[in-house]
Amino acid sequence: MAKVLRRRPFVVTKMGQLWRLVRESHENPITGVSRPPRRVNADELGVTFIGHSSFLLQLDGRNLLVDPVLSKRLILLRRQRRPGVIAEQMPAIDVVLVTHAHMDHLDFASLRKVVRVTRRLRGHAPEIVVPRGVEDLVAGLGFARVREMEWWQQTEVKGLAVTMTPCRHWGARLFSDTHRGYGGYVVEAAGHSVYHSGDTAYFDGFTEIGQRLRPQVALLPIGAYFPDSYRAVHTSPEEAVRAFVEVGAQWMVPMHFGTFRLGREPMDEPVQRLTAEAARLNVGNRVKVLEEGETLRLSPETGIS
Repeated sequence: MAKVLRRRPFVVTKMGQLWRLVRESHENPITGVSRPPRRVNADELGVTFIGHSSFLLQLDGRNLLVDPVLSKRLILLRRQRRPGVIAEQMPAIDVVLVTHAHMDHLDFASLRKVVRVTRRLRGHAPEIVVPRGVEDLVAGLGFARVREMEWWQQTEVKGLAVTMTPCRHWGARLFSDTHRGYGGYVVEAAGHSVYHSGDTAYFDGFTEIGQRLRPQVALLPIGAYFPDSYRAVHTSPEEAVRAFVEVGAQWMVPMHFGTFRLGREPMDEPVQRLTAEAARLNVGNRVKVLEEGETLRLSPETGIS
């Protein structure tokens, strides 16, 4: 009688992968330093890389955070580099954008810190924007208002035009709550616009995003692409450059690399492959790899300043 081979349940396989990543995340000391963000003028755009997929955006005199993750650990998974900016160094935040419910993008401790700091500086809390189905996770964190959005929906938040964009990923906080939405955002004001893709695999929607919204800066993920099965939900560096070209933005800033061990590729490989591919396509002078805490500053007349 033939022996029947049983595949391990998905949850068991996934937990094994996560435990290996947790062990590896503790092998080396945390590196990097935190510093106060560079401030920009009201007519300028400031894009400060905090680490992983976290950014501070300064736009039309407003301060926005996207996917702020400032914690040392995500439960047991430890970060490899310190956040470039900590909550206590930030200005009062007007709006927080969260792309999806995964723990490396929606961190309760970090969001509570942002609320506390802004209340202390300004007397009231910021607003938060989340995909539909994620609002219950942030409802009790103290934000002044919770807004939920769907793909291609547009709204105005604190004088900023915000559009939620599609992507190819998944949004569950746990393994089973797959009703939760996910996506990216384009934020526009005062002649500037920034596209944060959220986590995504390569898909044919980048061209449509570019045609509809014409962002000035594209923040695109380049890590956690190996083994190749991970590319079902993450772009490789080469795919990220292709997405940048199709979006048609003036500048690309890479993200989703160097902070957490999420894929099996070497930690320094994503930037190396990104740089090589950008040079091959003659767009290397438009790709800005920021260190944690570094700010890309764009003026309306002259570009980078």
